[in-house]
Amino acid sequence: MKHLLVIGASGVLGNSAARYFLEKGYKVTAFVRDLNKVTELASLGALVKSGDITQPSTYSDLFNEVDVVLTAVHGLMGKGKNKSENVDLQGHMQLIDAALKAGIPHFIYTSATLAGPDNPLDFSRYKYDVEQYLAKSGLSYTILRPAAFMEWHAYRLLGKNILEKGKTTILGKGDAKMNFIAVKDVVAAIDHIILNEDCRNKIIPLAGPGNYSRNEVADMFGKATGKQYKTGHIPIGVIKFLSILFKPIHPGLARVLRFSVLSEGKDASMEARDTIQKFGLRPTTLGEFIYETLNKR
Repeated sequence: MKHLLVIGASGVLGNSAARYFLEKGYKVTAFVRDLNKVTELASLGALVKSGDITQPSTYSDLFNEVDVVLTAVHGLMGKGKNKSENVDLQGHMQLIDAALKAGIPHFIYTSATLAGPDNPLDFSRYKYDVEQYLAKSGLSYTILRPAAFMEWHAYRLLGKNILEKGKTTILGKGDAKMNFIAVKDVVAAIDHIILNEDCRNKIIPLAGPGNYSRNEVADMFGKATGKQYKTGHIPIGVIKFLSILFKPIHPGLARVLRFSVLSEGKDASMEARDTIQKFGLRPTTLGEFIYETLNKR
């Protein structure tokens, strides 16, 4: 029985992965800052431990008999001691050092599709720096670059308000294309990656089956309800101003606003046939995801 350690098990990916592998018979340790957020995982059989990746002393004994580490934590919206630099850069490097010292057989790092040394967004540069650090660490690794999660970018940021209030607000024009993937498909890919050594020491992009603009996503949610809905837009100039205004107050929010500015007019499409489908998986379409979401309500 393999032992999986999930770093950030209260988030959308970490929680889904912990549940999936518990059902598959794995021993799962869920590492989180707030134990109150993983009480259900504990009831399902996960070993839950509290700690913070920015504080190595809180995970000094975390790796005992662990076969696979999956990092699913980020500090995109963080501030103070949980700011992005501390979590996404320094915290992950410290975690890699600890995993190497413990002799972890396989380290799976969740990066981002736009990770790169020249990306204007510090979050994406941090992701790239950690990719490089992990690749040179000596650990056996897999780096994931998943597309935007449907659960967050399609539902939480757009569809939820349409379903609950009949309206939603889009940052900018909302015309740029991006790729969306269901978290359960990412988890299914991780299952394949864990079991296949040919996925070691590689960067693996994970895309869904379609590319849509945020306007199109909102329209799909609206039409699925069969009711009238409204879509509002915040002009890009206003977003630029707010990103500057919030930077000293809430750098995480400022970062998200700046990301919206940088995404305006930039095509972030991905091709599914070279990612999820190469594992023999049939990815969830956005339409299927919306249908499933409506049926859960």
